[in-house]
Amino acid sequence: MLAKRIPSILPAMTSQEALEVTKIYSVAGLLKNNTGLVSDRPFRSPHHTVSTAGMIGGGTIPRPGEATLSHNGVLFLDELPEFPRAVLEVLRQPLEDGEVTISRVHASLSFPAKLMLIAALNPCPCGFSSDPSRECSCTASDIRRYQKRISGPLLDRIDITIHVPRLEYSDLVKTAPQESSSDIRQRVEAARLIQQQRLKQFGLYANAQMQHKQIKKLCRLAPDAVSLLKQAFTKLNLSARGFDRVIKVAQTVADLSGSTQIEAGHIAEAIQYRNEFQVISRK
Repeated sequence: MLAKRIPSILPAMTSQEALEVTKIYSVAGLLKNNTGLVSDRPFRSPHHTVSTAGMIGGGTIPRPGEATLSHNGVLFLDELPEFPRAVLEVLRQPLEDGEVTISRVHASLSFPAKLMLIAALNPCPCGFSSDPSRECSCTASDIRRYQKRISGPLLDRIDITIHVPRLEYSDLVKTAPQESSSDIRQRVEAARLIQQQRLKQFGLYANAQMQHKQIKKLCRLAPDAVSLLKQAFTKLNLSARGFDRVIKVAQTVADLSGSTQIEAGHIAEAIQYRNEFQVISRK
């Protein structure tokens, strides 16, 4: 339910993004009759029985797969460990480069795949490993085997992990007004505008698109933020990719708060998001 609502808080597609998505869906034969430009961000949710070709694209005449059909939108994978490992591993390239390359004997084709990956999984096979009121029936080896279905390199490409506990009855029935998606979207669009202005010299529009050289040039860290990041790099054994991704998430947190530089609190929040899956795994 949460994943399906993510597109409602994302910025509206630009005309260029809409044109890219429309081209993809036209090539895939998924445009409805008398349809103009696709204006809504894609949301794709393939079943865990999807093949490698279905995920990344392929065929005798290569067609776009789910990764490309999620371009400029969301790819949602529910029950992540249930997907075949080979299917998950082919997502490394689009998550890193924003495109997929399909090689055939006579040609090599590249499809765009700048997507937001959202995945959901239980903490263990029975689902109650971290539940405060239900006893888990899984052994420690069951849990380790279940979680090892997701490789370290794939996890290293996931910026944010959140533990979502089971809701209590009082949470489900309360009537107090909550923040609407439209209100959240306004904050997201304001942060995106800041990013566009910062990155326009490089032809980019979002922090996630930054490479190491742009991070070094554009991301301003307060002295205490630098100190905290150094500690995290050592204690958490961050890879070079993980190091850059922590800074990019922290920069986004700073943009959402209207800060002109990355403070220690922004780094701490980014580190917490990145480390939560490992904390839950150890539990």
